[in-house]
Amino acid sequence: MSARIIDGKTISADLRGKVTDAVHRLRRDRGIVPGLAVVLVGHNPASKVYVRNKSKAVTEAGLHSFDQNLPEDVSETELLDLIARLNVDESVNGILVQLPLPPQINPDKVIAAIDPDKDVDGFHPLNAGRLASGLPGLVPCTPLGCVRLAKTVHPSLAGLEAVVIGRSNIVGKPVAQLLLAENATVTIAHSKTLDLPAVCARADLLIAAMGRPEMVRGQWIKLGATVIDVGINRIAGERGKPHIVGDVAYGEAKMVAGAITPVPGGVGPMTIACLLLNTLHATCMQNGLPPLKI
Repeated sequence: MSARIIDGKTISADLRGKVTDAVHRLRRDRGIVPGLAVVLVGHNPASKVYVRNKSKAVTEAGLHSFDQNLPEDVSETELLDLIARLNVDESVNGILVQLPLPPQINPDKVIAAIDPDKDVDGFHPLNAGRLASGLPGLVPCTPLGCVRLAKTVHPSLAGLEAVVIGRSNIVGKPVAQLLLAENATVTIAHSKTLDLPAVCARADLLIAAMGRPEMVRGQWIKLGATVIDVGINRIAGERGKPHIVGDVAYGEAKMVAGAITPVPGGVGPMTIACLLLNTLHATCMQNGLPPLKI
Protein backbone atom coordinates (compact mmCIF):
# COMPACT_ATOMS: atom_id res chain seq x y z
CA MET A 1 0.00 0.00 0.00
CA SER A 2 1.20 3.49 -0.79
CA ALA A 3 -0.64 6.62 0.24
CA ARG A 4 -2.40 9.03 -2.07
CA ILE A 5 -0.24 12.15 -2.30
CA ILE A 6 -2.16 15.31 -1.46
CA ASP A 7 -0.71 17.71 -4.03
CA GLY A 8 -0.67 21.12 -2.35
CA LYS A 9 0.75 22.78 -5.45
CA THR A 10 -2.16 21.73 -7.66
CA ILE A 11 -4.83 22.36 -5.02
CA SER A 12 -3.42 25.79 -4.15
CA ALA A 13 -3.18 26.72 -7.84
CA ASP A 14 -6.89 25.96 -8.19
CA LEU A 15 -7.70 28.11 -5.15
CA ARG A 16 -5.50 30.95 -6.40
CA GLY A 17 -7.28 30.78 -9.75
CA LYS A 18 -10.67 31.12 -8.03
CA VAL A 19 -9.43 34.06 -5.97
CA THR A 20 -8.07 35.71 -9.12
CA ASP A 21 -11.45 35.34 -10.86
CA ALA A 22 -13.21 36.83 -7.82
CA VAL A 23 -10.78 39.76 -7.71
CA HIS A 24 -11.41 40.50 -11.37
CA ARG A 25 -15.18 40.42 -10.81
CA LEU A 26 -14.82 42.73 -7.82
CA ARG A 27 -12.82 45.19 -9.92
CA ARG A 28 -15.27 44.99 -12.84
CA ASP A 29 -18.52 45.15 -10.87
CA ARG A 30 -17.58 47.36 -7.91
CA GLY A 31 -14.42 49.18 -8.93
CA ILE A 32 -12.66 47.69 -5.88
CA VAL A 33 -9.14 46.26 -5.97
CA PRO A 34 -7.99 44.48 -2.79
CA GLY A 35 -4.68 45.70 -1.39
CA LEU A 36 -2.24 43.79 0.82
CA ALA A 37 0.62 45.34 2.77
CA VAL A 38 3.39 42.93 3.77
CA VAL A 39 5.87 44.33 6.30
CA LEU A 40 9.35 42.79 6.42
CA VAL A 41 11.79 43.86 9.12
CA GLY A 42 15.46 43.05 8.61
CA HIS A 43 17.16 40.55 6.34
CA ASN A 44 16.17 37.08 7.58
CA PRO A 45 16.84 34.90 4.49
CA ALA A 46 13.84 32.61 5.00
CA SER A 47 11.54 35.58 5.61
CA LYS A 48 12.78 37.30 2.48
CA VAL A 49 11.96 34.19 0.41
CA TYR A 50 8.48 33.92 1.93
CA VAL A 51 7.77 37.61 1.35
CA ARG A 52 9.02 37.44 -2.23
CA ASN A 53 6.75 34.45 -2.94
CA LYS A 54 3.79 36.17 -1.29
CA SER A 55 4.32 39.38 -3.26
CA LYS A 56 4.53 37.45 -6.52
CA ALA A 57 1.30 35.59 -5.75
CA VAL A 58 -0.46 38.83 -4.76
CA THR A 59 0.46 40.52 -8.03
CA GLU A 60 -0.50 37.48 -10.14
CA ALA A 61 -3.93 37.40 -8.48
CA GLY A 62 -4.59 41.03 -9.47
CA LEU A 63 -4.32 42.51 -5.98
CA HIS A 64 -2.39 45.66 -5.16
CA SER A 65 0.82 44.90 -3.29
CA PHE A 66 2.21 47.40 -0.79
CA ASP A 67 5.53 45.93 0.38
CA GLN A 68 7.16 47.64 3.35
CA ASN A 69 10.83 46.82 4.01
CA LEU A 70 12.28 48.13 7.25
CA PRO A 71 15.86 47.93 8.54
CA GLU A 72 16.90 45.39 11.19
CA ASP A 73 17.45 48.15 13.77
CA VAL A 74 14.04 49.81 13.33
CA SER A 75 12.47 50.76 16.64
CA GLU A 76 9.24 49.27 17.93
CA THR A 77 7.71 52.75 17.90
CA GLU A 78 8.55 53.23 14.21
CA LEU A 79 6.99 49.88 13.32
CA LEU A 80 3.85 50.64 15.33
CA ASP A 81 3.60 54.05 13.62
CA LEU A 82 3.72 52.34 10.22
CA ILE A 83 0.97 49.91 11.24
CA ALA A 84 -1.16 52.84 12.45
CA ARG A 85 -0.82 54.47 9.02
CA LEU A 86 -1.71 51.23 7.22
CA ASN A 87 -4.73 50.76 9.49
CA VAL A 88 -6.31 53.99 8.22
CA ASP A 89 -5.22 53.63 4.59
CA GLU A 90 -8.37 52.68 2.69
CA SER A 91 -6.36 51.23 -0.21
CA VAL A 92 -4.88 48.64 2.18
CA ASN A 93 -7.36 45.87 3.05
CA GLY A 94 -4.91 43.42 4.59
CA ILE A 95 -1.81 43.84 6.76
CA LEU A 96 0.75 41.12 7.39
CA VAL A 97 3.87 41.61 9.50
CA GLN A 98 6.36 38.85 8.71
CA LEU A 99 7.62 36.95 11.75
CA PRO A 100 10.05 36.54 13.41
CA LEU A 101 10.86 40.12 14.41
CA PRO A 102 14.17 41.45 15.80
CA PRO A 103 14.60 41.23 19.61
CA GLN A 104 13.92 44.94 20.24
CA ILE A 105 10.32 44.49 19.03
CA ASN A 106 7.55 42.75 20.97
CA PRO A 107 5.62 40.66 18.42
CA ASP A 108 2.52 40.46 20.64
CA LYS A 109 2.33 44.25 20.76
CA VAL A 110 2.72 44.45 16.99
CA ILE A 111 0.03 41.85 16.31
CA ALA A 112 -2.37 43.59 18.71
CA ALA A 113 -1.78 46.92 16.93
CA ILE A 114 -3.12 45.65 13.59
CA ASP A 115 -6.75 46.47 12.83
CA PRO A 116 -8.50 43.09 13.41
CA ASP A 117 -10.49 43.57 10.20
CA LYS A 118 -7.21 43.86 8.27
CA ASP A 119 -5.43 41.07 10.17
CA VAL A 120 -5.10 38.62 7.26
CA ASP A 121 -2.73 36.43 9.31
CA GLY A 122 -5.57 35.88 11.78
CA PHE A 123 -3.27 36.30 14.78
CA HIS A 124 -4.97 39.26 16.52
CA PRO A 125 -6.45 38.27 19.92
CA LEU A 126 -9.87 39.42 18.74
CA ASN A 127 -9.76 37.10 15.73
CA ALA A 128 -8.49 34.26 17.94
CA GLY A 129 -11.48 34.87 20.20
CA ARG A 130 -13.88 34.96 17.27
CA LEU A 131 -12.53 31.61 16.06
CA ALA A 132 -12.80 30.03 19.51
CA SER A 133 -16.36 31.32 19.86
CA GLY A 134 -17.47 30.18 16.42
CA LEU A 135 -17.95 33.74 15.19
CA PRO A 136 -16.97 34.98 11.72
CA GLY A 137 -13.49 36.47 11.44
CA LEU A 138 -10.13 36.14 9.77
CA VAL A 139 -8.49 32.75 10.33
CA PRO A 140 -4.74 31.91 10.33
CA CYS A 141 -3.68 30.91 6.84
CA THR A 142 -1.77 27.69 7.53
CA PRO A 143 -4.54 26.10 9.64
CA LEU A 144 -7.10 27.12 7.03
CA GLY A 145 -4.93 25.50 4.35
CA CYS A 146 -4.61 22.32 6.42
CA VAL A 147 -8.37 21.92 6.72
CA ARG A 148 -8.93 22.61 3.03
CA LEU A 149 -6.32 19.96 2.15
CA ALA A 150 -7.94 17.44 4.50
CA LYS A 151 -11.32 18.09 2.87
CA THR A 152 -9.96 17.09 -0.53
CA VAL A 153 -9.76 13.59 0.98
CA HIS A 154 -12.75 13.76 3.36
CA PRO A 155 -15.38 16.22 2.05
CA SER A 156 -16.98 15.95 5.49
CA LEU A 157 -14.75 15.80 8.57
CA ALA A 158 -17.71 15.21 10.87
CA GLY A 159 -17.14 12.33 13.25
CA LEU A 160 -13.50 11.78 12.36
CA GLU A 161 -11.01 11.41 15.19
CA ALA A 162 -8.44 14.14 14.59
CA VAL A 163 -5.15 14.47 16.43
CA VAL A 164 -3.17 17.71 16.26
CA ILE A 165 0.44 17.52 17.42
CA GLY A 166 1.44 21.01 18.51
CA ARG A 167 -0.27 23.73 20.52
CA SER A 168 1.09 26.97 19.05
CA ASN A 169 -1.11 30.02 18.50
CA ILE A 170 -0.05 29.98 14.85
CA VAL A 171 -1.06 26.42 13.90
CA GLY A 172 -1.97 23.98 16.68
CA LYS A 173 -4.68 25.84 18.56
CA PRO A 174 -6.42 27.43 15.55
CA VAL A 175 -6.43 24.25 13.47
CA ALA A 176 -8.02 22.44 16.41
CA GLN A 177 -10.73 25.11 16.55
CA LEU A 178 -11.37 24.79 12.82
CA LEU A 179 -11.64 21.01 13.11
CA LEU A 180 -14.12 21.36 15.98
CA ALA A 181 -16.17 23.67 13.74
CA GLU A 182 -16.16 20.84 11.17
CA ASN A 183 -17.56 18.49 13.87
CA ALA A 184 -14.43 16.36 14.16
CA THR A 185 -13.48 14.85 17.53
CA VAL A 186 -10.23 16.65 18.34
CA THR A 187 -7.26 15.82 20.55
CA ILE A 188 -4.37 18.28 20.93
CA ALA A 189 -1.12 16.47 21.69
CA HIS A 190 2.24 18.03 22.51
CA SER A 191 5.69 17.42 23.98
CA LYS A 192 4.25 16.53 27.41
CA THR A 193 1.68 14.06 26.09
CA LEU A 194 2.05 10.61 27.64
CA ASP A 195 2.48 7.84 25.05
CA LEU A 196 2.30 10.14 22.05
CA PRO A 197 2.58 7.24 19.55
CA ALA A 198 -0.56 5.64 21.00
CA VAL A 199 -2.46 8.93 20.78
CA CYS A 200 -1.43 9.38 17.15
CA ALA A 201 -2.42 5.81 16.32
CA ARG A 202 -6.08 6.65 17.10
CA ALA A 203 -6.23 9.39 14.48
CA ASP A 204 -8.25 9.19 11.29
CA LEU A 205 -6.73 12.63 10.57
CA LEU A 206 -3.29 13.46 11.92
CA ILE A 207 -1.90 17.00 11.70
CA ALA A 208 1.77 17.30 12.66
CA ALA A 209 2.90 20.82 13.61
CA MET A 210 5.58 20.63 16.28
CA GLY A 211 8.69 21.65 14.30
CA ARG A 212 10.74 18.50 14.93
CA PRO A 213 12.18 16.84 11.83
CA GLU A 214 10.71 13.41 11.05
CA MET A 215 9.50 12.92 14.63
CA VAL A 216 6.31 11.08 13.65
CA ARG A 217 7.26 7.56 12.57
CA GLY A 218 5.35 5.25 10.29
CA GLN A 219 4.36 2.90 13.11
CA TRP A 220 2.62 5.80 14.89
CA ILE A 221 0.08 6.13 12.08
CA LYS A 222 -3.26 4.36 11.85
CA LEU A 223 -3.62 2.29 8.69
CA GLY A 224 -5.37 4.41 6.06
CA ALA A 225 -5.22 7.66 8.05
CA THR A 226 -4.89 11.08 6.41
CA VAL A 227 -1.68 12.87 7.40
CA ILE A 228 -1.15 16.62 7.04
CA ASP A 229 2.49 17.56 7.68
CA VAL A 230 2.98 21.23 8.56
CA GLY A 231 6.68 20.93 9.43
CA ILE A 232 9.40 22.64 7.41
CA ASN A 233 12.79 21.61 8.78
CA ARG A 234 16.15 22.14 7.13
CA ILE A 235 18.55 19.29 7.89
CA ALA A 236 21.93 18.14 6.60
CA GLY A 237 21.69 15.47 3.93
CA GLU A 238 24.28 13.50 2.04
CA ARG A 239 27.69 15.20 1.96
CA GLY A 240 26.32 17.90 4.25
CA LYS A 241 24.00 19.35 1.62
CA PRO A 242 20.89 20.73 3.39
CA HIS A 243 17.43 19.62 2.41
CA ILE A 244 13.89 20.15 3.68
CA VAL A 245 11.89 17.54 5.58
CA GLY A 246 8.63 17.64 7.49
CA ASP A 247 7.68 16.59 11.00
CA VAL A 248 6.66 13.17 9.64
CA ALA A 249 9.03 10.45 8.43
CA TYR A 250 7.54 10.60 4.95
CA GLY A 251 9.06 7.43 3.50
CA GLU A 252 7.68 5.33 6.34
CA ALA A 253 4.38 7.16 6.67
CA LYS A 254 3.34 6.92 3.03
CA MET A 255 3.43 3.12 3.28
CA VAL A 256 0.82 3.19 6.05
CA ALA A 257 -1.31 6.31 5.53
CA GLY A 258 -4.22 6.51 3.14
CA ALA A 259 -3.28 10.06 2.10
CA ILE A 260 -0.39 12.35 2.99
CA THR A 261 1.01 15.78 2.17
CA PRO A 262 4.60 15.95 0.91
CA VAL A 263 7.21 18.40 2.22
CA PRO A 264 7.80 20.58 0.33
CA GLY A 265 4.78 20.90 -1.93
CA GLY A 266 1.99 20.26 0.57
CA VAL A 267 0.88 22.77 3.17
CA GLY A 268 3.31 25.54 2.15
CA PRO A 269 1.63 26.53 -1.14
CA MET A 270 -1.77 26.48 0.54
CA THR A 271 -0.63 29.02 3.13
CA ILE A 272 -0.01 31.62 0.44
CA ALA A 273 -3.25 30.79 -1.39
CA CYS A 274 -5.20 31.20 1.87
CA LEU A 275 -3.50 34.55 2.45
CA LEU A 276 -4.96 35.74 -0.86
CA LEU A 277 -8.34 34.32 0.16
CA ASN A 278 -8.20 36.13 3.51
CA THR A 279 -7.33 39.41 1.80
CA LEU A 280 -10.32 38.99 -0.49
CA HIS A 281 -12.59 38.21 2.49
CA ALA A 282 -11.24 41.24 4.39
CA THR A 283 -11.93 43.47 1.39
CA CYS A 284 -15.53 42.27 1.11
CA MET A 285 -16.08 42.74 4.84
CA GLN A 286 -14.68 46.29 4.81
CA ASN A 287 -16.93 47.22 1.91
CA GLY A 288 -20.11 45.78 3.40
CA LEU A 289 -20.23 42.91 0.90
CA PRO A 290 -21.23 39.33 1.78
CA PRO A 291 -18.37 36.82 2.12
CA LEU A 292 -17.58 34.98 -1.11
CA LYS A 293 -18.00 31.20 -1.20
CA ILE A 294 -14.71 29.88 -2.56
